[in-house]
Amino acid sequence: MDIVKTRTIHAHLSRLILAVVLVIGVGCTTTPARNPLPLELTNQAVVPGVPEARFWGDEWPKFSLERFDTFTEDDFQRQFQGVYNQPHNYLAVSGGGSNGAFGAGLLVGWTQTGTRPEFTMVTGISTGALTAPFAFLGPDYDEQLKIVYTTTSTRMIAKKRNPLVAPFGDSMVDTKPLRELIAEHITTDVIEAVAEEHKKGRRLFIGTANLDASRSVIWNMGAIAASDYPRKVELFYDVLQASSAIPVAFPPVVIPVEAGGQLYDEMHVDGGTGSQVFVYPAAIDWKLITEKLKVQGTPRVYVIRNSILEPDHRGVRRSIFPIGMRTIDSLIRTQGIGDLYQIYTLCARDGNEFNLAYIPSDFTEKPSEGFDPVYMSRLFDLGHQMALAGYPWQKVPPGFRATAPHD
Repeated sequence: MDIVKTRTIHAHLSRLILAVVLVIGVGCTTTPARNPLPLELTNQAVVPGVPEARFWGDEWPKFSLERFDTFTEDDFQRQFQGVYNQPHNYLAVSGGGSNGAFGAGLLVGWTQTGTRPEFTMVTGISTGALTAPFAFLGPDYDEQLKIVYTTTSTRMIAKKRNPLVAPFGDSMVDTKPLRELIAEHITTDVIEAVAEEHKKGRRLFIGTANLDASRSVIWNMGAIAASDYPRKVELFYDVLQASSAIPVAFPPVVIPVEAGGQLYDEMHVDGGTGSQVFVYPAAIDWKLITEKLKVQGTPRVYVIRNSILEPDHRGVRRSIFPIGMRTIDSLIRTQGIGDLYQIYTLCARDGNEFNLAYIPSDFTEKPSEGFDPVYMSRLFDLGHQMALAGYPWQKVPPGFRATAPHD
């Protein structure tokens, strides 16, 4: 009997080992081959034919510096005709997954009050990257914005991979549905409209993280849209998808680049790994920009943080997954608050007016899935109603004290 048991155990072990070998074998074939950019060429890589397609998120791009060094007043007036000698309003939309419904509702309600300005510049990260093109193009696209953030479900964003194969690939889910969703709503007409606004001097920027270089990248979507690059539509989609590509959960997006006359590729993921929201790099002298463009009045910065900023005191179960998720949530929350303080400091330095909107802590609804249409519709309605009532834009980040307390 012991011999029979032993043989049975050996048989089961053999099958298990064979299954593991097969999974590893299959897993090894699930990740496409790459031609990664060599480290020494990191700062030389460009998108072929679109030299102003992107720049590092922590520096003033060289092409912009050269322009400010060489342009005459006539050059600025000609190149930035739509924003020259005009008031400036800048909008920054943060990440937040399905919480992006709040910002979408806020924008639509803001339109209906008749006080929403045309934004000179719009920036987006993660879910904010999907909001940004519609916000940039204005109220004519409010209906599209509402549809995206009130009818989208998890299955329209991603589908699960085989759990035995996924650990050996580059992500836990397949985001082909997300790509299809982007293509459905960001049509070639939308891209052409972005190009036309770019030619007037308005700017649409989307943030990603270059995983190979471990550095934030800001993409000039208008420059891409206005270019003659043969795959500009695909690149536009690549950037939007990459900005939303949560590492490990979602697959990274591999983007073709050129350096030294050779083609390579870069791996880009969710811009939220670098920052939750941004307006412009701290290295840029924004006062110089407003002087050169003869901006009228005080530039206004509007930041939509698609998140609740107050601490979550619900407690956590002593188990690996709840602990891991709470740790990530805490990191994102504190990083996002740090980003708000940086933006506020830049506004104070550069003479811009700071305005902040975020989800109030008394919103206690919980989604039943990652992208729950019912939850998102309620959050959209909340932002919409708050805007109609006259949103109370916060003039300082949460917890900030403008002056030291008196003794």
